[in-house]
Amino acid sequence: MAETSKPINLALQGGGAHGAFTWGVLDRILEDGRLRITGISGTSAGAMNAVALADGFTRDGPDGARAALDHFWRSMSESARHSPLRRTPIDLLMGHWGLENNPVYHAMNALAHVASPYQLNPMNINPLRDLVEESIDFAMVRQCTAFKLFISATNVETGKVKVFPRKELTADMVMASACLPDLFQAVEIDGVPYWDGGYMGNPSLFPFHGETDTDDILVVQINPIERKGVPKTPQEIQNRMSEISFNSSLLKELRAIDFVDRLICQGKLSPDEYRQVRVHIVENQAEMNPLGASSKMNAEWEFLVKLRDMGRTTATRWLEANFADIGERSTVDLRQMFQGIGAQHQG
Repeated sequence: MAETSKPINLALQGGGAHGAFTWGVLDRILEDGRLRITGISGTSAGAMNAVALADGFTRDGPDGARAALDHFWRSMSESARHSPLRRTPIDLLMGHWGLENNPVYHAMNALAHVASPYQLNPMNINPLRDLVEESIDFAMVRQCTAFKLFISATNVETGKVKVFPRKELTADMVMASACLPDLFQAVEIDGVPYWDGGYMGNPSLFPFHGETDTDDILVVQINPIERKGVPKTPQEIQNRMSEISFNSSLLKELRAIDFVDRLICQGKLSPDEYRQVRVHIVENQAEMNPLGASSKMNAEWEFLVKLRDMGRTTATRWLEANFADIGERSTVDLRQMFQGIGAQHQG
């Protein structure tokens, strides 16, 4: 690790195959060496990136983490090689990455509105769980002491977020974090059913407070907060509803951070008792938004590599522009974000 390294907490969003963008961001951060990870909070695909990183980091530091992330996403692509959820020949010809022209994709969406996973998959067969178990050594994850690790899921019965700590992490907990209720049966842990953590924490930021030695949080955002235009088709409407739902918890936590920051600046809260959180966001909505929601189910290696490289390039630009500000100030203006102007990155 570089001598000039700065501590950072990482908050990793979920988003299916788009999590390969996060893989690229993490790969570049680990390669760069100027950031020291003190905590990771992850949900769904973000949780999978987090545990893969922790597994590899425990084995061989940053290089081991990079290798483990590469192995996980290669395994993901290999397992989906014979999946019917692939691009059609016309999509390949036109360079489209989405599955909008795939009849199986539309059939699955239609079935999800008339039958539940309990009816369609009574044996609860889940190849993704097998992949996670085969790719990640959870004994190594539980032994990771280099940083704190928090995985979020949603308690089906109470609607509250559940944060699983590193010392207890299992494959079931990661699958609970990634359990979309229209695709999978709820994951039961100690008799409690859980759904995707994105509903209540995508990702959760509150576990960092008082748990790590830094107040800098870097959010790797892959779900667009803003999307211009009115969705008009049933699929477009459903997709936008999901984006809004899966961003709502994050926006609430960011709003709370901004509120406390303002009170401290106004002298209404003591800085000795309350800590100012510095927020940073790595995102590339200009290139991610056009991909469409259906591409989140596209696990073709060529697509995952494209997303990885996009993440690496985006992280490189972000580090060049903002590294000096880490530990000093936020690089995203939350006040402008909540005034409806959109996040304006400083520097």
